[in-house]
Amino acid sequence: MGQHAEAAVSSHRPFGGPAAFAALDLGTNNCRLLVGAPSYHGSNGGFRVLDSFSRIVRLGEGLQQSGRLSAAAMDRALGALHACAARLRRRPMRAVRAIATEACRRAVNGAEFLARVRSETGIAFDIISPREEAELALESCAALLAGSGRRALLFDIGGGSTELAWVRLDGGRWPELIGCDSLPVGVVTLAEQFGHEGFSSQGYDAMVAFVADRLASFERIHCIGHEIRMRGVRMLGTSGTVTTLAGVALGLDRYRRPAVDGQVMTEAAVTGALAAVRGMGRDGLAQHPCVGPERASFVLPGCAIFEAIRTMWPVPEVTVADRGLRDGMLLRMMRVRK
Repeated sequence: MGQHAEAAVSSHRPFGGPAAFAALDLGTNNCRLLVGAPSYHGSNGGFRVLDSFSRIVRLGEGLQQSGRLSAAAMDRALGALHACAARLRRRPMRAVRAIATEACRRAVNGAEFLARVRSETGIAFDIISPREEAELALESCAALLAGSGRRALLFDIGGGSTELAWVRLDGGRWPELIGCDSLPVGVVTLAEQFGHEGFSSQGYDAMVAFVADRLASFERIHCIGHEIRMRGVRMLGTSGTVTTLAGVALGLDRYRRPAVDGQVMTEAAVTGALAAVRGMGRDGLAQHPCVGPERASFVLPGCAIFEAIRTMWPVPEVTVADRGLRDGMLLRMMRVRK
């Protein structure tokens, strides 16, 4: 964040307490804030959570057709960002970073909207590149890649894009990003493109084929299929799609992060969860405790993206990560400021 934003969020400190780090991620579908303090004795990879906020704002609604952020979408996002700014003023902040991803990258009025955000809330956003997005996802999930394996394929299914990261694993060394790609296909874009048809078998298969065509270039560049046949490739997914599937596979009566984060799903478990989700229909998804009405329209598009990835690259197990860009930002800030 810039100096203006740092001052704005640090000027009012009614609760005192230790200085904290904050990460704010404005995506195509969600606005998420995570506030944490360093801790080296927990399961969160080096920090303890002090506060968190998440709201579906649908910033990218209609973007695929118009190329612009709509007035209604910007107003929804601003409402969430005002709530985030209020939370940031509750305690002293050692460092704050706010990032915007695919929706603001793609929209012709993305930068203009973020200037308005800064003026109204004091929060200064960086529009990050797809590569930095992949790097932050890898930063957040690195601890889950410890152990065996020579390579890892990490994917993050977002609202407006899907990030792929091809990673070199070397024992105790930090995972190294070999290559990455950002597909302009996410759960919002697919939901808008296929609409109600995506809930039919034919429409679902069409979504899978549409995504698979866009994965082919990454396969040609990195020959991941060959590496899989040689064994030693791990797959890790971080997104609402894979965490939802894990919750369904585990039969959770409500979503619980500790039960899902780090869970390893076998091929049979993934197949069963996908079949269960596809069989629920929109109403069933809306009523499911791991989905809900706000996300019901986006689950099957996410499943189609996941289906295309696992068909293109058939790895026997998938590690599920309930971690994301906010976690990566916090870990990076804490490491730099030790």
